[in-house]
Amino acid sequence: MAALGTAGSVVNVGAGAGSYEPQDRPVVALEPSATMIAQRQPGAAPVVQASASALPFADNSFDAALAVLTVHPWPNQRQGLSEMARVARKRCVILTWLPGCSFWLTRDYFPEISERERTMFSVDPFRDVFTRMEIVPVAIPHDCSDGLLCAYWRRPEAYLDPGVRSAISSFAHIPDVKRRLAQLKRDLDDGTWQTRNRDILDRTELDFGYRLLVAEPDSNS
Repeated sequence: MAALGTAGSVVNVGAGAGSYEPQDRPVVALEPSATMIAQRQPGAAPVVQASASALPFADNSFDAALAVLTVHPWPNQRQGLSEMARVARKRCVILTWLPGCSFWLTRDYFPEISERERTMFSVDPFRDVFTRMEIVPVAIPHDCSDGLLCAYWRRPEAYLDPGVRSAISSFAHIPDVKRRLAQLKRDLDDGTWQTRNRDILDRTELDFGYRLLVAEPDSNS
């Protein structure tokens, strides 16, 4: 978490089960879902159940506010980002995904994933809240172990695994997953997938639109 810099205290907004929390500094997690809170491991950072739209903390309570792959489903993105800026003294660090990059899984099998993400995301709330913001592309390595939607871009058979899919929320919104996966399996078995995607088989990393946004709250001007 080099993007957090020298921040001595962090609030992790939309923390989920805590997979992306830094271990080298004090963290307070914030998560609205009791189901996700129940999945946090013993010894994880203390967690507060609340919404990103109304952080139950005073102004400038933390050095930094962190949000990892969580902004898309917020019902009010602008309000949530404003709340992050309000409680952070030094910086806000946000990992998000910009729709539009080509990915064989959404191009050939699940195009509605891209369509849904496109309707849920706009860069406007970020620009409205943060006037000083650095945007850094985050390439995904071929052996990525984080379980992101695009993590298995060179390991297509992984998407046939129910355990893998259960960690990717995008699949929860598709009614006929089994039919699409059956097509993927056929394409893998007969070599169609390999032929169609031969240009990526020797690549070690690719850009699928993941972006790290590092912003300084305007209160620090």
